[in-house]
Amino acid sequence: MLAHMVDDSVWRTVENDARAQALERRWRQLCTRYLPRAPKDSIWRYRYGSSRRLPESGWKLHISATILNAPVILRRIAPFLIDCEVQFKAARSLGEVSKLNCGLYYSYSQIGKIITVYPKSEAQAVYLAERLHTLTRRFTAPSVPFDLKFGETGNIYYRFGAFKQVAIEHPNGGRTLGVRMPSGELVPDSRENPKPEWVHDPFMHLRPRRQRREVQNPAAPFRVLRALIQRGKGGVYQAIDFSSSAPRPCLLKEGRRHGELTWDGRDGAWRVRNEERVLKRLTACGVKVPEVYSSFEVRGNYYLAMEFIAGESLHQVLLKRRRRLPLTRVLSYGLQLSSFLSQMHHAGWTWRDCKPKNLIVTHGDRLVPIDFEGAAQIDRPDPLLWGTPGFVPPERKDQTEGSAIPDDLYALGSVLYLLLTGRVFDQTQPLEIRKLRREVPHELTLLVTSLLAANAHERPSAQSTKSKLTSILLKRSPRRMPPAVVKAA
Repeated sequence: MLAHMVDDSVWRTVENDARAQALERRWRQLCTRYLPRAPKDSIWRYRYGSSRRLPESGWKLHISATILNAPVILRRIAPFLIDCEVQFKAARSLGEVSKLNCGLYYSYSQIGKIITVYPKSEAQAVYLAERLHTLTRRFTAPSVPFDLKFGETGNIYYRFGAFKQVAIEHPNGGRTLGVRMPSGELVPDSRENPKPEWVHDPFMHLRPRRQRREVQNPAAPFRVLRALIQRGKGGVYQAIDFSSSAPRPCLLKEGRRHGELTWDGRDGAWRVRNEERVLKRLTACGVKVPEVYSSFEVRGNYYLAMEFIAGESLHQVLLKRRRRLPLTRVLSYGLQLSSFLSQMHHAGWTWRDCKPKNLIVTHGDRLVPIDFEGAAQIDRPDPLLWGTPGFVPPERKDQTEGSAIPDDLYALGSVLYLLLTGRVFDQTQPLEIRKLRREVPHELTLLVTSLLAANAHERPSAQSTKSKLTSILLKRSPRRMPPAVVKAA
């Protein structure tokens, strides 16, 4: 049904953030000074050593960093690496640093791989790891998935892999990057396996360790069944909660310390804590959201156990369809969503991330909103922009402050437009709903058009939208109102 899909990443802008601009300028200046090679269409900048000849494979060192401390780390380690005449690379901009740490743009395994060093030998790799650990051990940064960590503190990681791209050709025409065993056989160069069985770990006896006190594991009452999402800021897992009188399914949400750190210093752990606060406040106001069961912290990562909502996202429902939704069903979903937003706004909160992926369709076609990490109080607007392309109003490109209620209303209009037309609304194109679907009632076209108005003040409130949708639905099928719709109305 969908003409094209939008990216799932959180959308942020730094255009009006003076601190972000200053850091970005500083990073680019350092890259120009220390990493002169900038291949076209590459996210990397390079510094080659005294000899560009590297072994076919070896130990790679990764230095993790955040968008806030990456310039300081590069300034500290680059002169040392240049003196050692070793080859290394770094992301060409802090925007790319953010994308790498997100884990969605360049794969989950790339999180934290901001600077990569290519030692010429095993002995050099060990020496560099020790010195780089000393230079960076006081900096905080996200963990690099699958890599081995040089010390329990610090941000130096390592793995054995190919330095030169050698492809394994498959009978079906596919290709896999490979690494050569001592026998000469090529095997896949797996990011998930940092130390192949035929190599020994030369760093093991040198890795600095810190004694840890034994503490009770607060995650013990939960058994994870599967990972639903993995990205830089944390994971989402389907689990069983054994802490209640009877085991019950739950959703376990993880907020990682230093994960996807934003310009204001907030990380994944902060986001999950914020979601817990929002869910509890909304529940106290009588707004129907997933129930919070418990929360706990493990090594700085924050975990939130909540009610598991059985069903699939509206995004998944639309992907499976070959034809557009019937108008009655569109009106039903719109009515439920506008009813929820009306209640949320009345309770003093804005969602800021209304989209099909955050709406679970349950039995009986009931919509349950999820994911409130970016929600904010109406009387305390969040200056950091939050949302997804296609569901963020045009004024947010130049405006970073102010109430987010118009953002929610625009997103509501975007969802309705998508349900009606099968397309994500493009702000640069004319809004011509009835050209894409002729049977759409005139009053519904006017309503969606007003929600998507470029002028935020022209967008009708969620309560007004709910009333208009109820009126349109009653005109079309007064005797066939689904139970979920009756309840919303």
